[in-house]
Amino acid sequence: MFKPMLGLKGSSARVQIDDRLQHHPSVYEFFTATSDFTPDGYRHLYDAIQYVQSQGIHRIILHHPMKFGNHHSDVVAPERYYPDLYRFIETTTEQLIRLGHDLNVQVLVHGGYSGPEVEHMVDLYPSVEDARQAVYHRLDRFADEGGDQIMFENSIAPFFAYGHPDQEDEILAHHYRLVFDTSHCLIELHGDNTGLQRSLRHLAPAVVHYHLVDSMGQTHDSLQLGKGKIDWAPVLLLLNPVATSIYEINLHDQTNCKEQLASHEYLLDIYRQLKEG
Repeated sequence: MFKPMLGLKGSSARVQIDDRLQHHPSVYEFFTATSDFTPDGYRHLYDAIQYVQSQGIHRIILHHPMKFGNHHSDVVAPERYYPDLYRFIETTTEQLIRLGHDLNVQVLVHGGYSGPEVEHMVDLYPSVEDARQAVYHRLDRFADEGGDQIMFENSIAPFFAYGHPDQEDEILAHHYRLVFDTSHCLIELHGDNTGLQRSLRHLAPAVVHYHLVDSMGQTHDSLQLGKGKIDWAPVLLLLNPVATSIYEINLHDQTNCKEQLASHEYLLDIYRQLKEG
């Protein structure tokens, strides 16, 4: 059975890092932004990773920046219509992969986001299937470049979403190293816990990292564990026991990770109950 580990998320800002490190996490995930990819920002990120490693934490994930200007970093964006966004995703992914190889850390790239703009991007293709194949083509290339240092997270978009067995089979056929965000899957399935459990079971062998986060199953709400509709006891039994995980929870104060800590205690309590039988 998967034993909950303390996985925390924060930026490269020292105040956030020190807030997380005082709790001695097993995993630290950097939430990167466009500012981390200027020459000075990149050096700062490099130093921040080494600082976290110097504190004895070696399971580190670098989350590709979510936004570029007013756009989400959607890999589905066609180069012809979004040349600047396309190039930003290319160059930042290359930089993160270089960091991954240099410092032996993991790189996380989102398979997609959601919202009106991504729907417009999909409409630029002849069909949803063509958009999906374009995403696979791009992720295949990133996977070849990143090897065992790169992983891909599920979206709430009409491509690279978990919760649909046929699409999951297609994803598995690419042999990607997967990230499973529990809330994204529940939202894709409109709150269906049975479907979430089916997806967790199906994909578990390919999953190397989890974003453990609750949701009401309708919108991207990123709730503390126990505050949403996810039934966590069966989820815990279905997680890949060798994967890493973090609690990707909305924080009231980015310099205080108390909601992430409360989520960990909630899951630990369920783990103890399951162990006691």
